[in-house]
Amino acid sequence: MTSEKQIFDEPSEVSAVDGAVEMDGPDAVDVALTPDAAEETSDRLAAESVRARGQQRLSRIPHQPKE
Repeated sequence: MTSEKQIFDEPSEVSAVDGAVEMDGPDAVDVALTPDAAEETSDRLAAESVRARGQQRLSRIPHQPKE
């Protein structure tokens, strides 16, 4: 079974509350992370956002021979 993921174009709200990092997602999903987990998540988001941007740019360039 395959499900499509919804892609959002609005950033999430993030705040520090009682020693945790809370994120309110655009889909009304609330997440709370420890500071360590939030820092690692931030690093992963930054790295993968750069990768995704590159994928978008490459998808607009015809770089494969057409048959």
